[in-house]
Amino acid sequence: MATQPPSSAAAADLYETASQPDPSASAAGDAYTFLEFNTQGDDFEYPDFPELSQPARSAPPPPAPVTSSASSSWPAPPLPPDALPDADLAPQDSTPPASSSSPSPRSSASKARAGAAVADGLAAGVSALSFEEPPGAGTGDDGYDYGKGDFVEHACRYCGIHNPACVARCNVPSCRKWFCNSRGNTSGSHIVNHLVRAKHKEVCLHKDSPLGETILECYNCGCRNVFLLGFISAKAENVVVLLCREPCLNVNALKDMNWDLSQWTPLIDDRCFLSWLVKVPSEQEQLRARQISAQQINKVEELWKTNPDASLEDLEKPGVDDEPQPVVLKYEDAYQYQNVFAPLIKLEADYDKMMKESQSKDSVTVRWDIGLNKKRVAYFVFPKEDNELRLVPGDELRLRYSGGTSHPAWQSVGHVIKLTAQEEVALELRASQGVPVELNHGFSVDFVWKSTSFDRMQGAMKTFAVDETSVSGYIYHHLLGHEVEHQIIRNTLPRRFGAPGLPELNASQVLAVKSVLQKPVSLIQGPPGTGKTVTSAAIVYHMAKQGQGQVLVCAPSNVAVDQLAEKISSTGLKVVRLCAKSREAVSSPVEHLTLHYQVRHLDNSEKSEMHKLQQLKDEQGELSSSDEKKYKALKRATEREILQSADVICCTCVGAGDPRLSNFRFRQVLIDESTQATEPECLIPLVLGVKQVVLVGDHCQLGPVIMCKKAARAGLAQSLFERLVILGVKPFRLQSNIECTLVFQNFHPTVFMKAHCKMG
Repeated sequence: MATQPPSSAAAADLYETASQPDPSASAAGDAYTFLEFNTQGDDFEYPDFPELSQPARSAPPPPAPVTSSASSSWPAPPLPPDALPDADLAPQDSTPPASSSSPSPRSSASKARAGAAVADGLAAGVSALSFEEPPGAGTGDDGYDYGKGDFVEHACRYCGIHNPACVARCNVPSCRKWFCNSRGNTSGSHIVNHLVRAKHKEVCLHKDSPLGETILECYNCGCRNVFLLGFISAKAENVVVLLCREPCLNVNALKDMNWDLSQWTPLIDDRCFLSWLVKVPSEQEQLRARQISAQQINKVEELWKTNPDASLEDLEKPGVDDEPQPVVLKYEDAYQYQNVFAPLIKLEADYDKMMKESQSKDSVTVRWDIGLNKKRVAYFVFPKEDNELRLVPGDELRLRYSGGTSHPAWQSVGHVIKLTAQEEVALELRASQGVPVELNHGFSVDFVWKSTSFDRMQGAMKTFAVDETSVSGYIYHHLLGHEVEHQIIRNTLPRRFGAPGLPELNASQVLAVKSVLQKPVSLIQGPPGTGKTVTSAAIVYHMAKQGQGQVLVCAPSNVAVDQLAEKISSTGLKVVRLCAKSREAVSSPVEHLTLHYQVRHLDNSEKSEMHKLQQLKDEQGELSSSDEKKYKALKRATEREILQSADVICCTCVGAGDPRLSNFRFRQVLIDESTQATEPECLIPLVLGVKQVVLVGDHCQLGPVIMCKKAARAGLAQSLFERLVILGVKPFRLQSNIECTLVFQNFHPTVFMKAHCKMG
């Protein structure tokens, strides 16, 4: 007789029984809740799964599919039918079996038919069940599947959570991405993680959040830096007020209002936004969200800097996360050297360009002035905390006005000539025509990126590879890390190693000067307070007196160049300070030594024509094409004449690639603060024919500043000074006291570095 399959209610009973954990185990903790806590990939002691039991019940309703993220529980995964206990699959006979050593054929056949009938019935019942999820099952209310791409607009770009009450938008114009207030697998919430890593500070709430579409800003001054914002409650009213910590919290006028300023509380606590402001997603939302690690966050944030529309899936694409070839200690030839460093310089250049072009400020208030040279100067406030890049004199900015009823759209480029203590920027504009001086509000400021420094580094590496006369053979092999015999420069040493106009040298400084004058390659380690500037000036003085031509003195920063130029000038040598043309309007402590100053104040009747043209240009703002051509030719000739007459030329390392020095050759080069320059940067002054080089610095202090992390990891942050020390070149360490000895002469370079890094 054929066995009837179980009813649909019985089949549903089987399905629900197989898909629910034992209620007795729930009290001890659901076996599936470990998913929430296993976040860092550490070893986890998984709980034992309890034996599934089936309490008796009558006509249970069929299980409803979970279709909403608002469901009260997360269903356990259904188990296969063969996992059910045998006792529950077959009917139980209460009559004990007959005490017989072997069952009868009739009873065996009956049991076999009964078992087959039950199995057929169960198979038919299971086949009747539908395992296809209806539309929307396993997704949120709007059908969005967490972590599967196809983000709704306001979904967290890390994990996909898109509850309007739980997300906030980064309000930086170049970003405007949404993030949630969940920690996920990190120590801080996703929105705070992004703000910190991207160095963004403005946040806007969702329009459907309890507080509506609100930009978080200070009630008093409009500051939008969420890391400075907090709230206080009004004493008599049921409202809260957002105030920034500095300066508004200490404004006396606010203390007189009906607010309890002592109860000020920051909006961000324990690296999360306060939950009344941006809600924390529920446990169920977090369980269903995409799991993202801190390492993935780092990578995607780096990727967004070059590709703002990238997603986490893009991290898996070939070539996205490839690391560049790292630097090495030794190179076969200059071509290998170029092949290693050129991609790193390009990475840094691309990153620098992206960072500068993304830095802009709107709603700028400007006040106008006229400089002594009749050029328009715009003054405006550019707070340091509002931009990641450090603004310095000489930087190029674009000031623009979008246009309105009173004045058409306008823009002009200029150079920063001054930065005041009040964070006010003085921008000298190139063009003075059409400047909207009658307006003061509604301007925008953009950084202007220039590739000059990176182009000169690439050019220096190419020259190093193809021009055999760029450096001497000894220095060529030394820079590449080849084994070379030590050479000594034979020349007449001075009787006195000090220099006029400089303080008396101590014993270590005298030995340093004496040693450097006899070596083609020298390293001087000068910790703070050891007089390395005085020692460097003394070395340059004696080099200039040897009669081997002009001495080139460089440093990576303008401040270091100015300090050294002033010291060298005090010895009586004729010094010319070569500045970038963009810095000619910037005030300098060595203004009288600068090339542009000497050109303007050259006391020579033969240059009267150039001076007349210069005066005419200052008065009118421009010259005719023929006069401009004549003026530039006269100026170039005058600049070359002044440079050729100098004993020492001082400039930055990048400035050594100035076209005005293209036809000059320098046998002797000293680079101060060389540990703060990259190798390609140091190479720019060296490829001008150097035969004797002195690198001064302290590799135990801060090294070069590299913005691109990928380039820094590959070794661009290692200076030439440091690599030569590792290769075995012993630096001469200056001492601050008179009783100094060369204690490091018998030490291996690595021992020297460790010992003195501890002292520094």
